[in-house]
Amino acid sequence: MIQIDQFVIGEDSPVFIIAELSANHNQNKQIAIDTIRAAKKTGANAIKLQTYTPDTLTIDCDNEHFRINEGTLWDGKTLYELYGEAYTPWEWHEELFRVAKEEELICFSSPFDFTSVDFLEKFHVPAYKIASFEIQDIPLIDYVARKGKPVIMSTGIATEQDIQLAVDTCRNAGNEQIILLKCTSSYPAPVELANMKTMVDMAHRFHTPVGLSDHTMGNTVPVVAASLGARIIEKHFILDKSIGGPDAEFSLDVAEFTAMVQAVREAEKALGKVSYELSAKVEKNRKFARSLFVVTDMKAGDLFTADNIRSIRPGYGLHPKYYSQIIGKQATMDIRRGTPLASSHIPTNLN
Repeated sequence: MIQIDQFVIGEDSPVFIIAELSANHNQNKQIAIDTIRAAKKTGANAIKLQTYTPDTLTIDCDNEHFRINEGTLWDGKTLYELYGEAYTPWEWHEELFRVAKEEELICFSSPFDFTSVDFLEKFHVPAYKIASFEIQDIPLIDYVARKGKPVIMSTGIATEQDIQLAVDTCRNAGNEQIILLKCTSSYPAPVELANMKTMVDMAHRFHTPVGLSDHTMGNTVPVVAASLGARIIEKHFILDKSIGGPDAEFSLDVAEFTAMVQAVREAEKALGKVSYELSAKVEKNRKFARSLFVVTDMKAGDLFTADNIRSIRPGYGLHPKYYSQIIGKQATMDIRRGTPLASSHIPTNLN
């Protein structure tokens, strides 16, 4: 069991649903605040920020190594330019955390270097998220793990060996509060690349709770994840796609995110629990099941045959399992067609 603030991550707990703010504020603090308030209305449990600056992620350089040209949404920009558009100003954090608290949303962040971890510690964050592209930053993972808080790690670009090293790094730092998120680092991600069976395997292979960091569009993959045991689902959330921004194309708006939350909650209800007990409603409908009925008029002493008793609907007669025991027995009384067969109609006890 892992606890993030007041939320317990466990087998019998609801899925922890995170609305990822990311760059969906377009460098406007009021949009960021409004997005947090809107996230609460969707039914999300948490809002997640990203804490970096262009200088903590990369350098301002325009050579071929730093210019994006990989068939992405951001081709043509340098890394420094992209992160300059996408980062959340650090001076906003205090107010954003305050607004989240007002809305009773759990708020935490993805740090990208030691300075951002130190900065976030000032806000007593209840957990840390390691982004997919940072899963190879072992010094960062070690530094985060030693804060003694839950560490959620996305695995979008990770090999099995990368994941094992990251998990071992946390455990060697004395931190067992590890949650791994299956992620496809494609923006947006095609459904056919989700490979949710891998998420199930991760739980067994690395002995951690698992979840989904999702970049597909729609609800299908989150619902499948919840059905397969995801304890966390994270999706990028935007107030209105018309505001644009680096992540707008693969983010869910208010209506879409609300629908996703509802679909996941319905999936949870559908999973339910292991139970062979019938609900009162189902028990009531058992009367429409099959049972044994007399289907021709009979006199006392007549033999029961395949012609005068049948297994039919409704379910007011004897259980059909007694059919073979009754065939060949004599009726103890006159029985009219359409009478549910009862034990009193048969001269011997049924087994």
